[in-house]
Amino acid sequence: MGHYPEEYRAYLVYFHAERDYFECHEILEEYWKSNPQDPLAPAWVGLIQLAVGLYHERRSNTSGALKMLNGANSRLTEDALEKLGIEAGEFRRRLEERIRLIEEGSNLPYLDWNLPLADSDLLEECRKAALEKKAVWEAASNLENADLIHKHSRRDRSDVIRERLTSREAKSRQRGRIG
Repeated sequence: MGHYPEEYRAYLVYFHAERDYFECHEILEEYWKSNPQDPLAPAWVGLIQLAVGLYHERRSNTSGALKMLNGANSRLTEDALEKLGIEAGEFRRRLEERIRLIEEGSNLPYLDWNLPLADSDLLEECRKAALEKKAVWEAASNLENADLIHKHSRRDRSDVIRERLTSREAKSRQRGRIG
């Protein structure tokens, strides 16, 4: 069971218990960028896209949802899904059905999506982690929580802005443009 990165397990808890797709994206993106040689790198990107796609769908941004969900569908191979403890055939069926419903312009209310986890040890560990956070596994999204639904526009980005500015200044100095 211990062959999954901690960040992946955290992603699963955010995904299934807290329904915080923005945090799913944040935590797995940091892992992926820190491990560029990981053979599962395309799958990490696919899972990031899945979370971002659901985030967009939940906010009624269908074009953003379709772009991300189609990207996830193309990146998440059967082999990678199986290595991640996900039942590949069921995953593909569910994702393609979700994409089809969005493309058809279905006016169904947003429904949460659960990954078909095939690894029972992984599932049990994630359920326990959710309980430790006082979260309910497979709980419905709290659609009244604006901080959850619109997290990208409500979070404090001062650290990100400061880091980008510092990086830009360092690159400029390397090119001899500053002092």
